[in-house]
Amino acid sequence: MSAPSAPHTSRRDRPLVGIGFKLVSTLLFAVMIGLIKVVAERVPTGEIVFARNFFALIPVAIAIIVARDGLGVFRTRHPFGHVWRASAGVVAMILSFEAIARLPIADATALSYAAPLITTALAVVLLGETVRAYRWVAVVVGLAGVVVVLWPHLTLEPAVGGTRALIGVVCAVAAAFFVALAMIAVRSLTKTEATRTIVLYFTLVSSLVGLATLPFGWVVPTPMDAVLLVSIGLVGGVAQLFMTQSYGYADASVIAPFEYATMVWTLIAGLVVFDEVPAPLVLVGMAIIIGSGLMIIWRERRLGLPRPEREVEPPT
Repeated sequence: MSAPSAPHTSRRDRPLVGIGFKLVSTLLFAVMIGLIKVVAERVPTGEIVFARNFFALIPVAIAIIVARDGLGVFRTRHPFGHVWRASAGVVAMILSFEAIARLPIADATALSYAAPLITTALAVVLLGETVRAYRWVAVVVGLAGVVVVLWPHLTLEPAVGGTRALIGVVCAVAAAFFVALAMIAVRSLTKTEATRTIVLYFTLVSSLVGLATLPFGWVVPTPMDAVLLVSIGLVGGVAQLFMTQSYGYADASVIAPFEYATMVWTLIAGLVVFDEVPAPLVLVGMAIIIGSGLMIIWRERRLGLPRPEREVEPPT
């Protein structure tokens, strides 16, 4: 008689592996943000959007092939849902790239975390979700943190960045709003659609939108800028794969708090690479935003609320 086999360990029971994958993805996204900031000085935003998505199709295609999805990945029951999600997502991407070009990357990243707070509020209006007092308090506190981050930029004084920084702030806040709209669409789509299908359609639509800006002033990139543009897409696509894998090893409520590691990486990159020293108020606002986000995640975990995987969000 053969010996009893060892008990099978579920893939989702390996949280340290999932957290490791998540941290790698946040580091790669921070690298991508840094590359965008460098190349945005010379290349139009539409051209960057095209590169970010077109070259990201390479790792996305590899993931589809490995998963053996075949042409079935294009099958959808809600084509207009994908159009709505992709439209909101690509507008968010354009606005976020404009914000990155105009603001310190740590500030732009901090403001992007207003999106989950806005999503919570919009879910009440658009999806009829019930949000109780505890989460409303967290949303209000988080939005107060956003105001604290904004405060040093709400001036036309040249010493604080002038009109350029003010436009960056407007773009960052607007981007967070459109990310929230995209996530509302994602919450509906994930009920019937595969996550790889959602990612694929978004990446394809964003590539086409970026390509459509060609008549509005694309430039011929230098060899170095061409390398940077290709790298933006490849790094972003690989980061998305790592992020996707992270949710396969642990529950979303375990992985989600590590989303904020991106803020740490961008702080370091801002200091070391771009010589950007965040204002004390910006650091205080970051802490408030992170704290409120963690409050919402903790509350959702206590209540057992479903949380859409970060994989299908429209990251910068």
